[in-house]
Amino acid sequence: MKKIFILTGEPSGDKLASTVVSKLKQNHSDIEFLSVGGTHLNALGIKSIYNLKDVTYIGFTSVILNIFKIRNKINETVKKVIEFNPDILLSVDSPDFTLRVSEKVKKINSNIKTIHYVAPQVWVWREGRVKKFKKFLDHILLLFKFEAKYFDNEKIPNTFVGHPLLEQKTISKIDLSNIITNEKKIISLFCGSRSSEVNLLLPILVDFIKMMNKKFQEFNFVFHATKENKDIIKNKINTEKLSNTEVVSDEHLKSQILHKSFFAVSKSGTVSLEICNAKVPSIIIYKMNFLNYILIKLLVKIKYANIINIINDKEIIPELIQSECNSKEIYKSVIYFLKNPNLIKQQISDCEKTLDQIRSKTSSSEEAMLVLSKYLIN
Repeated sequence: MKKIFILTGEPSGDKLASTVVSKLKQNHSDIEFLSVGGTHLNALGIKSIYNLKDVTYIGFTSVILNIFKIRNKINETVKKVIEFNPDILLSVDSPDFTLRVSEKVKKINSNIKTIHYVAPQVWVWREGRVKKFKKFLDHILLLFKFEAKYFDNEKIPNTFVGHPLLEQKTISKIDLSNIITNEKKIISLFCGSRSSEVNLLLPILVDFIKMMNKKFQEFNFVFHATKENKDIIKNKINTEKLSNTEVVSDEHLKSQILHKSFFAVSKSGTVSLEICNAKVPSIIIYKMNFLNYILIKLLVKIKYANIINIINDKEIIPELIQSECNSKEIYKSVIYFLKNPNLIKQQISDCEKTLDQIRSKTSSSEEAMLVLSKYLIN
């Protein structure tokens, strides 16, 4: 029986990994899995060696504060991978954790094929890392075509698979009457999957809702949460007595609500692609502590935070970052769109054109599955 160890470092990586595993399970019934994963992999019956929360950190300062804990988790994970002795170690995103594990594993057992899904963003910063990856990665699965040149230059095998969040899915109709009890327009809100993101962005978004409620009565607000942070958001909403605000964590419900949404306010990240794919207009927000922000400003070499804007090298989706990420600016930006429906149409059109450039021929999970299958046969 073939074995695959799936290594993720945060909820978004867990979700991405699950799309590939679903395809693998359909095509290979003889694979044994083990993981560092979360709720999505667990729903597929794949055991995690520990809770994903134990390695989910954000920002430079939190990494520094948890440096010994992270090092211990890396060593513990390497030990478990070696004991499991998989044919393939599939690492997904979170390179500062997952690739450190892959590097150590490869040194101990070079027979384990190391495949990384979601290329590290060398086009943002630390391009020199690519030379190092060459020593321990057997293959890299790319979400975006423009990334290939960075790995081709170092002759690292790579495959453009497209982004799994852009896969066309059949959305089963779900009765939303228990969540949305009226015909008001829905504004979807995304404050992140990590607790540190939620703690920073949730109060800002709650204040934004209050500002909207003072002027409008025709909107419902729905927070899209992970199961891990759902209660934090619910408690805040109950404390603030926001009667037109709900929280959902079920993936099918979130998808249905997003497709029914009139607008979205989202933290910067891969979820913005889901929003664009659902043809929902949006703005992007993000905030971090001051020290992290200064460090990132010194290190990164791109002008934008959102991938749609990066690909186009212009602001298709408005970004409110750091000092601009406050309830008043969010309110003003949303109102501006509400008053200018042509802007909404233009944004949706520009996003559709961009997404067409980064979709794979079949689906990301299908393409990734084919690469993994080749390594299982060899």
